[in-house]
Amino acid sequence: MSLDVRDILSLNEPAAKRQKTENIQSMSTANSDAKEILAALENDETLEEDEEEMDESAVKKLCIQLDKKLKKNQEMRVKHAGDPEKFMASEIDLNMAVQEMHAVATQPSLYGKMVDMGIVQIIIHLLAHENTDIVGSSVHLLQELCDIEILSENDESVAVLIDELLNNRIIEHFVTQVLSRLNNVDKDEEEAIHSVFSTMESILDFRPEAAEICIEQGLFVELMNRATLKSVFDPNKLYASQLLSVILQTSENAKAKLVEKKDGIDFLLRALASYKRKDPATADETEHMENLFDALCAALLRKENRLVFLKDEGNELMYLMLKEKKASREGALRVLSYVTAVPDGVENCDHFVEMFGLRVIFPLFMKTPSKAKRKDTTPIEHEEHVCSIIEALLYSCSSDNRKRVLSKFDENDCEKVERLVELFLSHSDRLRRYMNRMKKQGIQMDDDELHTERLNNGFYTLSKIALILADVCLSSYFTCKEKASNLFRMKTKNPSIKAHLEPILLEMLENLGEEAKNQRERIELIISQLKIQEEGPSMENDEEYGSSSEHVSESNDDAVVEIDNSQ
Repeated sequence: MSLDVRDILSLNEPAAKRQKTENIQSMSTANSDAKEILAALENDETLEEDEEEMDESAVKKLCIQLDKKLKKNQEMRVKHAGDPEKFMASEIDLNMAVQEMHAVATQPSLYGKMVDMGIVQIIIHLLAHENTDIVGSSVHLLQELCDIEILSENDESVAVLIDELLNNRIIEHFVTQVLSRLNNVDKDEEEAIHSVFSTMESILDFRPEAAEICIEQGLFVELMNRATLKSVFDPNKLYASQLLSVILQTSENAKAKLVEKKDGIDFLLRALASYKRKDPATADETEHMENLFDALCAALLRKENRLVFLKDEGNELMYLMLKEKKASREGALRVLSYVTAVPDGVENCDHFVEMFGLRVIFPLFMKTPSKAKRKDTTPIEHEEHVCSIIEALLYSCSSDNRKRVLSKFDENDCEKVERLVELFLSHSDRLRRYMNRMKKQGIQMDDDELHTERLNNGFYTLSKIALILADVCLSSYFTCKEKASNLFRMKTKNPSIKAHLEPILLEMLENLGEEAKNQRERIELIISQLKIQEEGPSMENDEEYGSSSEHVSESNDDAVVEIDNSQ
């Protein structure tokens, strides 16, 4: 039987102490914010001015007191199992002892002593308590002790507590003793669940490797179920999606476990489908939707999950989201950039073209939404995702589907070539401005750091645009090449396509790993063909260009076969 200990606090306390409990009572003793409780205690004029300072002796006293109160309550519950009124007083004493432990959170340096006194084992016993108010008080105590600000400022002191919690399987106890028993209907229980998630957020921030323990001890599945459940949105649903996203981004094992017993990709797609034709109602719900997109994108980094996405008709859902122009559109665009990414997006690339995906992707390529209209992404991110998708289609699609992509650039007086050149010059300027700032500030970096910074400040998108532009000029219609050359002449006074693209392509080659053999061969071929193209028309070069153009397509088809075989 669950009792609300607040109902009888005033009946068992002397007048002076009763005033103190009334202050606490007004804030829901079992689950209120510990800072508010401490503030109430500090502001209570009835407290003695010479109250004992928190030191090792005080911590020892509090821990012993809590242990005694727990044992006394257990004894009274067994002795008077059929008469709850007879163990109410011990329940109140136990709850107050839990509340008094919050004071230790002000002194993280004393966590070691608290652990030595067996506080972790005591709290784990409290999590299994029959009274959910006691459970709520206990998880709220843990939330306060593991507050993220305390963890970030006291690494060595709190490591003892965090590691002891993990060693005693606290995550499993959260799942089996708390989350399985509490629900969001009761406000106090809802707050207790929130405290569990807050504690887990702090633990994962302090010990990222705890993501693996979340998988092993059942929290990962619990989070997936809560985050994707078709139910009314609430703060704990938001917290569940946030933690799910963190674990998927942290753990490779989580990406595999997502589809091991249940189809977690399908769960995520079904949850996101509710935002296909309607926008989230609040800012918090918008964040929840973004967390679901983050989780899906993280899962799609695993090659096998991309095939599950294809089977679950994920492309169709993303297509509809792009078409509907709701808040989910930019998230859908990001998902497509992940699922089509080179070199493992072959099947999804072909399917996207065959389901007429070019109808929705090229309008987004032609016009970047203004920053004022899009709160969830930046114009730069939008252009990055669109260019990444189009470049992947040209790399991975079969010969027929690749021709369908290339033909789009010849439409309407090569307007898409004009857009390509515009984007190329825009992102070149962005990268140039960044490098100039670095030079002025005298910032020194090694080669790897410099390459990463360049990728993040324009080079990644610029490289995608360069590959698209080169492919279009070499493999598409002559009018596209002529259009690009004329635009470069007008805007830079240099009509040479090779002069603009080759430095970008060479830098890409320098930073490709040994495993990217097909991509390396493709870029080397493009560079050689750009050189041939610059030499001007001749019978020999025309034949070589025609042959090589076919080789570009054949090279991609070979890549498709190789990837298929590896799968």
